[in-house]
Amino acid sequence: MNRVPRMLPALVALAALTACAAESVHVPQAQAPAVRAVGAAGVTAPVKKVTLDIADITPMGEKSEKVGVGFPIIVTFDRDVKDKAAVEELLEVQADKPVEGAWRWVSARKVIYRTKTYWKPHQKVLFTARLSQLPGNTGAKDVSRRFAVGTQNISVVNTGKHQMRVYRDGKLTKKIPISAGRGGLMRNGVDVYLTTSGVHLTMGKKTMETMTSSWMGVTDPKDPRYYKEEIPWAVRISDSGEYVHQSAGYYQFLGRSNQSHGCVRATPAGAKWFYGIAQRGDVVKITGTKRKLQWNNGWSYWQLNWTQWKKGSALKS
Repeated sequence: MNRVPRMLPALVALAALTACAAESVHVPQAQAPAVRAVGAAGVTAPVKKVTLDIADITPMGEKSEKVGVGFPIIVTFDRDVKDKAAVEELLEVQADKPVEGAWRWVSARKVIYRTKTYWKPHQKVLFTARLSQLPGNTGAKDVSRRFAVGTQNISVVNTGKHQMRVYRDGKLTKKIPISAGRGGLMRNGVDVYLTTSGVHLTMGKKTMETMTSSWMGVTDPKDPRYYKEEIPWAVRISDSGEYVHQSAGYYQFLGRSNQSHGCVRATPAGAKWFYGIAQRGDVVKITGTKRKLQWNNGWSYWQLNWTQWKKGSALKS
């Protein structure tokens, strides 16, 4: 297995790896630190402490799922990280087919790893956090997770031509007629009925998803804008409620015009097929609308260029 050098900028219904963490041992000021005896010779050792542990790792490991070539590694700690640089030094990513990557801190507890270019498909990637080496964190255990990268699925949605093209391992596999966001509802200067243009990643999927108008504050069934529908074959691509899913009727618009509230509607056969191949971390590129996808809307980290992404690292390269 090749190893990504540490000094290179190191390279989303979620299952989590949770490590048990004891609170730091409290030692009264008037007393000496607690020790325990070892053997007849009276050799003593300090009580081990855990000051930082991992609360969650996303995505799941190789035995639970295969991930797409755009997938991020999202690590959430069990408390605020005081020395981010020291912790980042202890996070290691090794890939069978290495590519350059880097960490970006998005909060005091969460750090995300993204590659400069997409992962190579059909390989394994090992993440290791050597938290036992963090000064003062002597009781912590090192944590690792191995990811399985599956087929390279890259879908290109052209909202102007009302079509989604799906490429698998570089080959055009299917063309699906679609209908995207029609626009026309302004909120804080943003047309929230438009589908966002940019590089999305698939985040999860459901065979049936309940979609309602509550996201725009409409909860009264008497309101003409109210809706509540059970939608089949829903693949989520953002936090703002965008999916690729089967159209709830209105098939006459597929491939012809944009009539949705922001999602990418597809034919029943096309939506079911796409659902079947979808892996978390697959790439969905959407073009043709005036609404830009924000980099922190879901797993839309590819919206930042490589220079911008690296600025979020605590390490100075």
